[in-house]
Amino acid sequence: MACPVALMESPMCLIENTDGSFSVCPEAIEILMGITQPVVVVAVVGLYRTGKSYLMNKLAGKKQGFALGATIQSKTKGIWMWALPHPTKVGHTLMLLDTEGLGDVEKGDQKNDAWIFALAILLSSTLVYNSRGTIDNQAIESLQYVTELTERIKVKSPSAGSSAENDEDGVDVQFVEFFPSFVWAVRDFTLELRIDEKDMTDDQYLEHALSLKPGKNRRTAEHNLPRECIRYYFPTRRCFVFVAPASPENMPRLESMDEHDLSPSFRDVTSRFCSYIFEESLVKTVKGGIPVTGRMLGHLTKTYVDTIARGDVPCLENAVLAMAQIENEGAVKDAVNEYQKGMQELHFPMGINELSDQHRHWDTLATKIFMSRSFKDDGSEHLKALAEAIAKHYADLLRQNEEASEDRCWQLLSALSAPLSKKLQEGFYAKPGGYELYCGDSDSIVAQFRGESNKGVRAEEVLEEFLKDRHNISNAILQADNKLTEQDKKIHEEKQRSAMLEQEKRRETEQLEQAEKMLKDQEESHQEIMRQLKAKKEQEAAEAQKQMERALNSKLEEQKRLMEKGLQRKEEAMREEIQNLREEMEMAKQTEKAGLRDMVRGITEVLGHGFGSYMGYRKARESRKQLAEKNKYKLNNAARARGHGPESSSSKGGGSVV
Repeated sequence: MACPVALMESPMCLIENTDGSFSVCPEAIEILMGITQPVVVVAVVGLYRTGKSYLMNKLAGKKQGFALGATIQSKTKGIWMWALPHPTKVGHTLMLLDTEGLGDVEKGDQKNDAWIFALAILLSSTLVYNSRGTIDNQAIESLQYVTELTERIKVKSPSAGSSAENDEDGVDVQFVEFFPSFVWAVRDFTLELRIDEKDMTDDQYLEHALSLKPGKNRRTAEHNLPRECIRYYFPTRRCFVFVAPASPENMPRLESMDEHDLSPSFRDVTSRFCSYIFEESLVKTVKGGIPVTGRMLGHLTKTYVDTIARGDVPCLENAVLAMAQIENEGAVKDAVNEYQKGMQELHFPMGINELSDQHRHWDTLATKIFMSRSFKDDGSEHLKALAEAIAKHYADLLRQNEEASEDRCWQLLSALSAPLSKKLQEGFYAKPGGYELYCGDSDSIVAQFRGESNKGVRAEEVLEEFLKDRHNISNAILQADNKLTEQDKKIHEEKQRSAMLEQEKRRETEQLEQAEKMLKDQEESHQEIMRQLKAKKEQEAAEAQKQMERALNSKLEEQKRLMEKGLQRKEEAMREEIQNLREEMEMAKQTEKAGLRDMVRGITEVLGHGFGSYMGYRKARESRKQLAEKNKYKLNNAARARGHGPESSSSKGGGSVV
């Protein structure tokens, strides 16, 4: 499917905010559903009228795009999106999210600011917090929304029988695994980056502003709370300090100004900021380190917004499970469609080897398509559904091929035996030496039949039935041939029995080869599925490990800073969190191994069912054939009892062989 991001020439609203009520925009969701590439999602949040939209337009490489404003009135309402080809990551989409300003005085209800902030975190892989002036206590207190995140976001679904307090244990450890990177953009900065007569970098400025105070009193706790949330919730943090881009009188026309008219210092920081976002911003992931595509982001957006609209708290675990169900069902559908589309190009009848080769090719491709889209297929239920669907379809194709082979063979034998049938009707063989003539013509039919191509998988079986149908005719001509002695006739009868036994062996060999091919197909399908499944699980395990290691490294860095500041009590608490995270990583490895063993058993069972379905059809067909033989035997006996010999027999191809 072609990715339509190049067609998105301008931003559009993704989440509408109407009187404090959120809803998704169907047109935006439709665009997201068409994006199959992984997405790097950069969201900007901050107080209104602080230049967030301008910064997003810079990331888009455009002068115009997200709406700017030269007045005190906020231009952006809800959350707007702009999907673009990623400038440095080939095969990826850069998704920019511009949010409405926090603290807008025109809002009748300020409580949805916290939801805007929470949604930006839930949807992004990099969160840019945009503020103006300096990072002082007031600026940090403006980030009050970060202290409310435990009320707005749940990582896991509340476990039955557990208390809310237990469910919130270690919440910062959980958050740091799934939260975006944090970037603080300080706009219109006018001070010098110096403390105690020492120059500092932008990042050192942020770390200084986020320093914790020792102590246990209420005032210290209030000071530390927002800083701890930023330090503990987000896996990485960076800072970029921007001077004003232009003089105050030129700020209203910022959107139309040429690049060279902007402040050189502003241009330099903007360049570094954009380079950092392009190079360091990661693909959006969900629990387990699973990369998110545009389509998956659409599912997440709708799930989160619908949850908030119901008055509930978004849960990462529930959202991922709901998205996995949709994606896995879609993966099965895509894979089955690919298999069926490929196999519908076959022309029956065809040999079992050729049919098997085609099946293996499209089966492997279908499995690969499924693996590329599926995730969190716990118990491999959807993979088993795919294997079962393909096995059933293949069994049906095998039946169709056999039926086509049977029709083709009977038609061919009818055409080849037409001259012999005419001779029989004319009594050509009712003379001395007629049996030898009849055998010559009959052998010629068999030779011509075997020399024909494209007879399919039932050639020897149909030929055996054809020869059995003609056995009574052959025997009648033999017994009526006066040229042959009784001894000659016994010799010819023995030759007939030997020929029929040889034909039975040919038929049995044909059927055995097909059964062996089916078993081989089953085994190769199993091996291929397990090969791809193992690779998939190893990849997922590596992604999950990478996500947890990122969280672990973040905690280790924070522990080091706490030790350097002498915050012993907080450092000890951090040490416990690190140990819990390491135990979680080890448990994830063990769970992965056990899950893979269960999957092997499940896939083997499904493939066995597919093979059994086909073999059941074969047994039922054999039973019908044996019943037809018994009925035919009874009819011949009845004819003899009335005094009539077996003077005729009908071909299944529609032509008489008498």
